[in-house]
Amino acid sequence: MDFNATLIAVTGEVDGFLYTYILLLLLVIVGVHFTVRTKAVQLRYLKDMFSQLTEKKHVQGERSISSFQALMVSTASRVGTGNIAGVATAIATGGPGAVFWMGLMAIVGAASAFVESTLA
Repeated sequence: MDFNATLIAVTGEVDGFLYTYILLLLLVIVGVHFTVRTKAVQLRYLKDMFSQLTEKKHVQGERSISSFQALMVSTASRVGTGNIAGVATAIATGGPGAVFWMGLMAIVGAASAFVESTLA
């Protein structure tokens, strides 16, 4: 076996281990940590979120956007076609359990997304 094939095999093993075990564990731990530190900001402001979405434009004119339009632009920048296909595949193969775990991880991940957007 040549050096290139060996390097690909070794990095593939390391990559598989890191993305399967370590990254998953770190994301869960960090998400729970941020949920506790922000006192569950993703759940506390749920009512405010819906009231903000139904607001009208603050500045009347053709150059302003509504809160809902801003949400759609933000969602489009975060969610790609791969994520949509991944969710469909997870539901098809995992069934109701996959829906439960994706919902739970979405709640935990929302705290990470909130902290990420406030630090930027």
